[in-house]
Amino acid sequence: MTTPAARDLDVVVFGATGFVGKLLAAHLAEHAPEGVTVGLAGRSAERLEQVRSGLAPRAADWPLLVADVQDVPSLTAMATRARVVATTVGPYARYGLPLVEACATAGTDYADLTGEVLFMRQSIDRFHETAAASGARIVHACGFDSIPSDLGVLLAAEQARTDGEGELTETVLHVVSMKGGVSGGTIDSARTQLDEAAKDPQLQRIVEDPYSLSPDRAAEPDLGDERDNVLPGRDPLLGRWTGPFVMAAANTRVVRRSNALSGWSYGRAFRYREVMGFGTSPLAPVLATGMSIGLAAGMAGMAFGPTRAVLDRLLPAPGQGPGEEARRNGHFRIEVVSRTTTGARYTTTFAAKGDPGYAATAVMQGESALCLALDRDRLPQAAGVLTPATAMGAVLAERLRAQGFEISVARGA
Repeated sequence: MTTPAARDLDVVVFGATGFVGKLLAAHLAEHAPEGVTVGLAGRSAERLEQVRSGLAPRAADWPLLVADVQDVPSLTAMATRARVVATTVGPYARYGLPLVEACATAGTDYADLTGEVLFMRQSIDRFHETAAASGARIVHACGFDSIPSDLGVLLAAEQARTDGEGELTETVLHVVSMKGGVSGGTIDSARTQLDEAAKDPQLQRIVEDPYSLSPDRAAEPDLGDERDNVLPGRDPLLGRWTGPFVMAAANTRVVRRSNALSGWSYGRAFRYREVMGFGTSPLAPVLATGMSIGLAAGMAGMAFGPTRAVLDRLLPAPGQGPGEEARRNGHFRIEVVSRTTTGARYTTTFAAKGDPGYAATAVMQGESALCLALDRDRLPQAAGVLTPATAMGAVLAERLRAQGFEISVARGA
């Protein structure tokens, strides 16, 4: 195994010819520091050349690597050249595990965009120990799934500890506002996980388990009140109407894994949920109810053959996404509200311009890759299958602030 210092590429973008891969490559071409070496990887040298020719001039000499998920030697060769592989090739349950294995074996850091709980659970079970032994950081969910959630809670816990206000207890993330397109890749990932769970009751139980990504499930609470919110209601901590948040099923499990991996540093009484916020106006309960009905109908439609066929024709396909103007005009604002064991209240704000699932996600994954490659001496001393919070933590938050993200923690807000 080659050591990271001996490798000729700091970051490799795998899937560089795909929709999100191009956005990630463009971000690195514009924002990676001088001297950082980046490679573009995918199945077709010709298509990789086309992508490279459309990037900023500094990318003109970036190496092109031909690699395919069905060609394990090509993945091994790619992993052994790179300090970090950032992959956009999904659905990850279908295509991701061979690359995780290659990186875990080679001691290469890895960052993806998955929101697939079953894939993350497989990755943990099969490759955590391998990665821990090699020193690799395998970091899932490095985009809108699940960096705002994971870092938002981490920063609240760190601030409460600094202030002497104890550990976190009840904590809720609510989406204050969000504007963005629907990702064809995300839909395909959800479809893949739905199909897998429908075939095997054990997999369905993993999907439904709030602590399914914990490194020690026996040490976690029973299901209790930690099941995902699916109904509208007036949230007692927020004091406003809320409805279900479609990404909560992945994000909440990532956050709970972070707590467990850090020795339950957020607290043993930490309880976490995610919701969409609808405010306090007379119209708020109507909007919250409409969101709940719409989400339930969509999931039911995906699970039922005849309606799924219709939805497949209407919804974006993998590789499709919004145009440049729509990506530029998108935004998101999220608040994480926490109570501590002393009764203190904290609000973490996490906001950015740009379509959450595309423009902002490309920045988050790009800065994650640069963080893993360039900030190694400042990162937590951890290896294995990790989370953004346990792999990069506040160092990644610094990078995102430098890219224009608003990330702050306020006491008593």
